[in-house]
Amino acid sequence: MNVRRLIPTTAVAGAVALGLTALSACSSSDAADSAGGDKLNVVASFYPMQFLAERIGGTHVSVTQLTKPGVEPHDLDLTPRQIGGLSEADYILFLKGVQPAVDDAVGQAGVENTVDAAKLTTLENHGAEVEGHDHGHEEGEEHAHEGEEAGTDPHIWLDPVKYAEVAKGVGKSLEKADPDHAADYRKNTDALVNELNALNTTYETGLRNTATKTFITTHSAFGYLAERYGLTQEGIAGIDPEAEPSPARINEIHAVASKNKATTVFFETLASDRTAKTLAKDLGLKTDVLDPLEGITDSSKGADYLEVMKSNLAALQKALGAK
Repeated sequence: MNVRRLIPTTAVAGAVALGLTALSACSSSDAADSAGGDKLNVVASFYPMQFLAERIGGTHVSVTQLTKPGVEPHDLDLTPRQIGGLSEADYILFLKGVQPAVDDAVGQAGVENTVDAAKLTTLENHGAEVEGHDHGHEEGEEHAHEGEEAGTDPHIWLDPVKYAEVAKGVGKSLEKADPDHAADYRKNTDALVNELNALNTTYETGLRNTATKTFITTHSAFGYLAERYGLTQEGIAGIDPEAEPSPARINEIHAVASKNKATTVFFETLASDRTAKTLAKDLGLKTDVLDPLEGITDSSKGADYLEVMKSNLAALQKALGAK
């Protein structure tokens, strides 16, 4: 995926060497709370990881999220305090390929219980449609397993089935990190996986019969979701949420929208809606929000992952003409 900001490795190493222990608290759990008591001090890179850590960890963890609500995760810059504080965590949960600054800092932190969610399921390539309308895989193409590889799509949390796979892996890793509470982690994991399975069933039922299978979005974050439910995602500008589409791509979107009877251009709350609204006006289409769930804010249509995913389903059903 396209990335624009990198923290130099030397800067990361220098910050860690300072031994700065305070994390910038950015979630519902305060980092200071984990300094005392016997809770597992968990650092999550951004919201989808925070949600898993909190739901599976329950009362046995204190979770700090590195990405403040409202910040586009792909653009995150870590402060020296955050970088140094990573080494004080008991457990780190991140998703390699989403946030280059986090990837670098985690590599330097040296925390034994560090979990890369990208290794808990199979990552695929969904970025090719912007250049060549390839919604599947070229003959002989291998599925990528590292988020940093060119074209690999890290947005696994938008597929409830893949997210459930990740949840199971997180549960097992928490059992290993904190064996005294293993039974509770197993119980919480099972409960969450059941909810995700139910969400998957709701999506399957809700999107089974639609007037069109094609949806247009500014941010090509929904490749896994589209593949899971037999839809076609037409991204205006690819996986990078703020990349500018080429004139040729705009012309292609015009043709696709007309041919496939698309009704709506989707945009997200954490990036500019200018391109979506301009394109929708040119095509005489509607606009709506399809939330990639990279963060929960006051503008989110739901208080947590499950609620926002259900709001996304309602938006898709409306745009696709669900019957």
